[in-house]
Amino acid sequence: MGRGCAREVDSTDTDTADEEGKYGEPVKFDPTFHGPIKNRSCTDVICCFLFACCIVGWITIGVLAFLQGDPQTLIYPTDSLGNVCGLQGGAYENKPVLFFFDLAACAKLGPGVVLGCPTPQVCLEKCPTTYFTYVDPLAERSDCICKYHIDPITDERTIEEMVKADDCAPYYVESSEFIDRCIPALAEEAVDVILEIDGSMATDKDGENVTYGLIYEGTKYMSEVLNLQEFSQKVFQDFVESWWIILISIFISMVISWLWILLMRCIAWLIIWLSLISLVGLLGFGCYYCFKTYSDLEGVPDSDLSFTEIAFTTNLSAYLALQDTWLAFGIIISVLLVILLLVLLFLRTRIMLAIELIGEASKAVGHMNSTLFFPLITFLLEAGVFVFGVATAVFLASSGKQQSMVVNAELNCCGDYKNGSFCNSTDFNEKYGDTGAKCMFIGYGGDFYNDNLFWFQLASLFMWLWMMYFVIALGQMTLAGAFASYYWAWNKPKDVPTFAVTESFWRSLRYHLGSLAFGSLLIAIMKLIRIFLEYIDYKLKASENMLAKFCMKCLKCCFWCLEKFLKFINKNAYIMIAIYGKNFCTSARTALFLIMRNVVRVFVLDNVTDFLLFIGKLMVVGALGVFSFFLFTGGLNAYMPDVIVDQVPNLNYYFIPVIVITIGAYLISSGFFSVYGMAVDTLFLCFVEDCERHDGSEEKPYYMSKSLMKICGKKNKKPKRKPK
Repeated sequence: MGRGCAREVDSTDTDTADEEGKYGEPVKFDPTFHGPIKNRSCTDVICCFLFACCIVGWITIGVLAFLQGDPQTLIYPTDSLGNVCGLQGGAYENKPVLFFFDLAACAKLGPGVVLGCPTPQVCLEKCPTTYFTYVDPLAERSDCICKYHIDPITDERTIEEMVKADDCAPYYVESSEFIDRCIPALAEEAVDVILEIDGSMATDKDGENVTYGLIYEGTKYMSEVLNLQEFSQKVFQDFVESWWIILISIFISMVISWLWILLMRCIAWLIIWLSLISLVGLLGFGCYYCFKTYSDLEGVPDSDLSFTEIAFTTNLSAYLALQDTWLAFGIIISVLLVILLLVLLFLRTRIMLAIELIGEASKAVGHMNSTLFFPLITFLLEAGVFVFGVATAVFLASSGKQQSMVVNAELNCCGDYKNGSFCNSTDFNEKYGDTGAKCMFIGYGGDFYNDNLFWFQLASLFMWLWMMYFVIALGQMTLAGAFASYYWAWNKPKDVPTFAVTESFWRSLRYHLGSLAFGSLLIAIMKLIRIFLEYIDYKLKASENMLAKFCMKCLKCCFWCLEKFLKFINKNAYIMIAIYGKNFCTSARTALFLIMRNVVRVFVLDNVTDFLLFIGKLMVVGALGVFSFFLFTGGLNAYMPDVIVDQVPNLNYYFIPVIVITIGAYLISSGFFSVYGMAVDTLFLCFVEDCERHDGSEEKPYYMSKSLMKICGKKNKKPKRKPK
């Protein structure tokens, strides 16, 4: 196997030698090079200055947003005049719910029932609990719900006149409060009966009959959200009852990840092969279980229904009772199993070299334990950036003066006003109120600051992306410098710097902020373009132009590939910057040429090592996911003491804690394995450069470990000693 690796390496070197010069000259031997350069200068200073200016601008936008915004205006509902219902310290603090005069009018706008519905809206202390219609001869004036300045008892007009003037609601039914808005709480049959009490059919202010269908159409959006509320309440209840199991499971995932890393230091090959074999067994068992369940459901009533033949439901057990569900699961798992077996069969040689690289990464991590805790720093930085970005966006959304817009206006009815025109609610409603057009509150704007809220939001989004990728880049460069110090240490771990992570972190901050800003800027621009493409694609969903949809899919695919390529180049550029201290473009070019000169090794081994690390991560996540699934479904009751079984709660949706545990385990394991991923990438680039720099002679001995030399059929001709 070692000779096979040697032949592969030699053939690769020969192939690239045929095109010598196309991807630069191989790295020359330098007797003074023994790891990351100590004497270096600042790189990409202009980009560093630009980055600093943008941060100052982002902070300025955030401060202005915090001074002028009020997130409470987004939490509480707002009436048609822009008054906030239930706002503490506001004029309507004691009126927390929003009431719509005519919900049937909302049917014209569908989801516009929440904002922009062309009917007066007022704040109330509580939602109505009875039925009312103004055409009922027994209707009492005291039962009317009117605008704030209207007192139906003392007003000299009749109820009908007040309704016609849009000062009072023409009807209402028993309602319930949801997201601080009053929506009908009765069933269809009850509403239809109530609307026709005493032969007085409820009508709107124009005299048109109001039926449950119209009310339902006007509240359809809220009805869907109401179902979501019930689902959310049950989910919250499940969280309350199972939170301690979730925390214990996530802690177990941390312990398993840590043990995996400790074992990798000693028996990396055994752990990885056991992981691969276990994954094969897990997928095999998954196939057996899925097809067995599919067979067991044969003849069960309604189990042969397709997905389209059942109504959508949040109860997943309804889907698990279908044969098609288990057939789909079985086919997917079978395909994954076949792919895994083919990979193991045809790439077993490369897997051995990848295992050795992972073993070297394990030793490096073991000698520099601080690398495992460094992601905590980047996590805290990312959390800070995330919180500031979200807070800025929320405060920006609630900044500015109240703005109103014309709705429900017919042509040539309102002078220069048209649908969508800005208006003053008091003046417009007094002048054109009898035309049916309304001046409705829509949001916040006005003056220079608020007229540019969109651009401020866009700038804030861009800076949020830039800062997030900058923090990621800082973490990658810091780890790269630490692991490069380990590889190029002659006597390991004696020559490894004591504070390798701290030194690398300081070098990155002191000299390479500009390079980090440059690389993260490219990714941020690409991500912003992809966000715009997703937005345009969303707008094109209703379009019938198939060519436009096809072009959009192609653009999304191309930019996705370009983003992946940039991330790959950036990571390798950061490794070169951490080692040699050159600027971003030079380092990216050096890294790309080094990769292209060793393209076969890089492409295969990089993907194989990523795959093996993914297997390790999958084992942690899969083990906890399967365990939690059988724990909450009772599959482990026969194997656990009754004391533990009694502590497991009965849940409404057992899949919720299972999903949370799986996601939590994935995030925890990703934090540990991301260090491994960076270690493998850094050590591998150092490895291929070591192969180019040295030949194993006494003057140019290899820095790689003996096990790596054995795998690749290389050796130092003289006893290994530190070069001068």
